Amino acid sequence: MTPEPITVMMVDDHPIFLEGVASALETMPGIRLAGQAGTGAEAVALHRRLQPDVTLMDLQLPDMHGSEAITAIRQETPGARVVVLTTYEGDVHAAQAIRAGAVGYMLKSAVRHELEETITTVHSGRRRILPSVACALAEQMYMSTLTPREIDVLRLAAVGNTNQKIGAQLSLSEGTVKTHMKNILGKMQARDRTHAVLLGIQRGIIGMGAGGRLPPGLRF
Repeated sequence: MTPEPITVMMVDDHPIFLEGVASALETMPGIRLAGQAGTGAEAVALHRRLQPDVTLMDLQLPDMHGSEAITAIRQETPGARVVVLTTYEGDVHAAQAIRAGAVGYMLKSAVRHELEETITTVHSGRRRILPSVACALAEQMYMSTLTPREIDVLRLAAVGNTNQKIGAQLSLSEGTVKTHMKNILGKMQARDRTHAVLLGIQRGIIGMGAGGRLPPGLRF
């Protein structure tokens, strides 16, 4: 008797990427694409209706963060198996998704080579997390967390503000801003403020500029 195929739901707001994943799934024996959603709200409603075996979830959705959609899905279906498919490798993004209940985390660039194994692995009840993400999460356990004020300072530094301008915007003295920056560098083990900004973006602590671009003058 032929076993039932693993049903998969795909959540992403990029039609071309959806088409690519759908085409890839068609070539995988024992796996069937059950449905597609383009927003977090659609994902929650569609999951409720389809009850797929595995859900592939983008983090950057038009109406909510993917982690919020994962939380909503698992509130309704605690046993839901959700794999994050994203372009982001930042440890904060990973931590948010895993805390929300994701059992897999992989980069979109690895779909061609790892998608089938990831689906079958999580469907079997195991987790599948990128080694680089696992290492980042382990490192985060030993790294002091930035305070909300330090994140504000780092975010303003990312767009080129001087300590004086940051202080003016946050109603802080320039000396206090310098102290915050010193603490940021120490906690992030950064060489300088530019390095701290780059690390902040990589780890998902602060976002990129408009259109996903890095702030002027910063390059990886």
